[in-house]
Amino acid sequence: MTQMLETVVIGGGAMGSATAWQLARRGRPVTLLERFAPGHTNGASHGASRNFNTAYSDPTYLAMLAEALPLWRELEAESGSRVLDQVGIVNHGPHQGFDDIAAGLATVGLSAEFLTPEAADERWPGIRFEGRVLHAPDAGRLNADAAVVALQRAAAAAGADVRHNTRALRLDVLGDDHVRVTTETGVIDARRVVVTVGGWTTTLLEDALPIAALPRLVVTQEQPAHFALRDQAADADARASTDWPGFNHNVDRSRPDSAWWYSPVYGMYTPGQGVKAGWHGVGPVVDPDRRSFLPEPQQLAALQRYVREWLPGADADALEPVSCTYTTTADENFVLDRVGPVIVGAGFSGHGFKFTPSVGRILADLATDAASAPGLFAFARRR
Repeated sequence: MTQMLETVVIGGGAMGSATAWQLARRGRPVTLLERFAPGHTNGASHGASRNFNTAYSDPTYLAMLAEALPLWRELEAESGSRVLDQVGIVNHGPHQGFDDIAAGLATVGLSAEFLTPEAADERWPGIRFEGRVLHAPDAGRLNADAAVVALQRAAAAAGADVRHNTRALRLDVLGDDHVRVTTETGVIDARRVVVTVGGWTTTLLEDALPIAALPRLVVTQEQPAHFALRDQAADADARASTDWPGFNHNVDRSRPDSAWWYSPVYGMYTPGQGVKAGWHGVGPVVDPDRRSFLPEPQQLAALQRYVREWLPGADADALEPVSCTYTTTADENFVLDRVGPVIVGAGFSGHGFKFTPSVGRILADLATDAASAPGLFAFARRR
C-alpha cells in the first residue's frame, strides 16, 4: 500500500521553505522536496542580499509587510541566525506615489520621512540623489542564503522532513484529497501539494491543472552586479554594512537623457561583496534548464554607466556580475491560490523576497483549508 502523506511542498527555495516552516510549527506533517543540493544557484533564492523595501501603498502588501517583519524576527530567534538588518532604504527619482506610500506605511506602524536630495547626499555620500527622497528607516537588507538555511533548519526542528536532490517530474490529481507526485526516485502520494518551484512552475503544472487556471508566468535571466567600494580603508566593509541603505531610483522616461536606462534601478550593499545594483526585470526570456549564466553586454555596460553617474561610492570598473532568474506575472502581483488539492505560489521575483514568511503563512493556510487566497493573488483575476 502506498503511504499517504498529508502535505508535500515541492520547491525548497525561500517560499517553499517558509511554507514548510509554517506548517511544521503548527504541528502539521509536511515533506519538503528540493530538486537541487543545498546552496545551489539555479533559481531565484540564492545570494547574500535582498532589499526589505517597505515602499508600498496597496493595503494587501502593507498588511503582509506588517506581518513579515515580526515573522523574520521569530525565524531568527528559532534558528539562531541573523537574517534581516534594518539599515533603511532610500527611494528617489520621479514617483507620483510617494505621498500615498508614506501615508500607507503610517497605517501599519512603519516609518517614512522625506528628505531633500541635498540632505540625502550629505547623509549618504556614496549615492547621488534625484528629486524628493523617501527614506524608510524600518526597511533594510535580507541575507537570502541565510534565510533559506534558517527556514529549513527551523522547519526541520519543528518536525518537517526536508529532502534535497529530489526532483519532482510530474503531478497527477487523483481526487479531492489525493495528488500523486512522481519523482526521479519514486512515487509519493499526498492529500495536499504546494508548488513553489519558481521558473519551473508552468512545466510542472501544465498537465496537472486545467489550462484556464494557470496564470502566464515569464521567466527571465537577470544580471545585476556587485561593484567594489571606492573606500579602501581597512574597516570599509564593516562601516558600509551599516552606512549604506538600500536604494531604488526611478526614471522619467520622457527625458531625452534617460534613453539608455533599461528600467528603474535597485541596489544595496552586500557585506563582503560590494555594492549591488541591477535593472528590474529586463533580462532575456530563458528556459531555466538552459541558461547561459552570462551577462548581456549592453545591459551590463549601461549598468556600469549608472554606477559612474549615480553611485560615487562604488567603482564602475571593478565588478562581479550576478545571474539569477525572475519569474513574474504581467502585473507583477503574486500567484497564491488553490485548485482542488494543489496549492500554487509563484511570480514573486523582483519584489517578493521580503514577504517570504507571510507568503509561507498564506500557503500553509491554503494547504490546511484555513483561509482562501487574498483576492489580489487569486487565479480568477488572470483568467
